Amino acid sequence: MQISGSGLRMKAAVMEDTLLAAPTLRIALARYALVQGLQVAQIAACNRLHEIEQRLARWLLMCQDRVDSELLPLTHDFMAQMLGTGRPTVSLAAGILQRAGLIENLRASVKILNRKSLEGAACECYGVIQHFNGGLGLK
Repeated sequence: MQISGSGLRMKAAVMEDTLLAAPTLRIALARYALVQGLQVAQIAACNRLHEIEQRLARWLLMCQDRVDSELLPLTHDFMAQMLGTGRPTVSLAAGILQRAGLIENLRASVKILNRKSLEGAACECYGVIQHFNGGLGLK
């Protein structure tokens, strides 16, 4: 888990029995695993091809999609780890996005100010990932 929240867990044996008894669930989980693999491949290409500002915008949008809040409890150090770069690089990129009025950098958090414009600042990978997830009814 990257951001605090809630989750569910169950014993592996219970999950195995459930998957055997529920083919619809088994198919849904297989599709989810496929989409996750596609997302990993897309992000790997993104990290190689796109500028840090675009990647940061994409990653912030993806985080907001999952927590459904404008305020994201993320430090620049953590964002740097997630984006595979150094904290100073993320701080510079976050400063660019802040000066553009897209985000506000706060202590140990980032606030999304203008989601639509942040989507415009993100690379096309955000839309591709949204398309993958849309096939599963996910954000």
